[in-house]
Amino acid sequence: MTTKTREKAQISPLLALVPLWLFWGFNFVVMKKANDFFAPSFFAAMRFSLGALILLAVAFIRKSPLPPKHLWPWIILTGVMQIAFCNVAIHICLKQLGSGLVAVLTYTLPIWVAILAKCFLNESLTLQKIAGIVISITGIGILMNVELSSNIWAILLGVSVAVIWAVSSIIMKAKLMVCDMMALTAWQMTAAAVSLIGYTLVTGSFDAEWSALSIGCIAYNGVLASAVAFLLWCYVLTHMEAGKAAVSVLAVPAVGVLSGCLCYGEPLSLPMGLGMVLIIGGIVLVQRAKAPQ
Repeated sequence: MTTKTREKAQISPLLALVPLWLFWGFNFVVMKKANDFFAPSFFAAMRFSLGALILLAVAFIRKSPLPPKHLWPWIILTGVMQIAFCNVAIHICLKQLGSGLVAVLTYTLPIWVAILAKCFLNESLTLQKIAGIVISITGIGILMNVELSSNIWAILLGVSVAVIWAVSSIIMKAKLMVCDMMALTAWQMTAAAVSLIGYTLVTGSFDAEWSALSIGCIAYNGVLASAVAFLLWCYVLTHMEAGKAAVSVLAVPAVGVLSGCLCYGEPLSLPMGLGMVLIIGGIVLVQRAKAPQ
């Protein structure tokens, strides 16, 4: 297969975003149910261990080349930061803050990515991009019906999730895009799984209630929300500007809210509909932004 043929065979990053939105968005429902069965850190450790095993097996079957030795510290660092830290921090925040506020704090991601990408990747930061980011994040605030909190340390921890995720994305874009995507994602998730297992052993949080439904929650998270979704995220980040990729994932909370309406009968109000429109409008605005000539 020639280089041109391979390029034509590649999936558009915009098309890759659709299953990413679905897998991560519907996971709001799955995670809510999983909290009835498992301690958060134990569930996260099982989730990413399963995801890592699947990706490592596929990488072995595909004979994916190992990343260069000098990149391993960056792979481990981004795995622990983007996957392990962010997951544990979100669970801690959810115990102290409303889920809407946690979602908004976490999905301030595009702000930090846009700033860092301008500084370290020389990506343009146009007025159109800024407007799109502001519109989308405003939409999330309306969609999630945010209630303010005076728990400052929890708010700062929530913001740190967005910052750490942004830093990891910039490191990946700057350092790790030369790696085979399957191998990169597999070893990042392995690093996250090992760190989460260690965290769970230290905290002793092994509470679990086993049933067909609880095992299904682990299966969904391990296969779709972890192995497949993080591979898709890596693909999108490889083929799209970091700033545009970060704004694009803002559709995830909208899918999460719709999933809650369908699965739990949660009401869908007019303001929530307005929030979804603003999110999509902001994403379109950023995706259509062109670099200044």
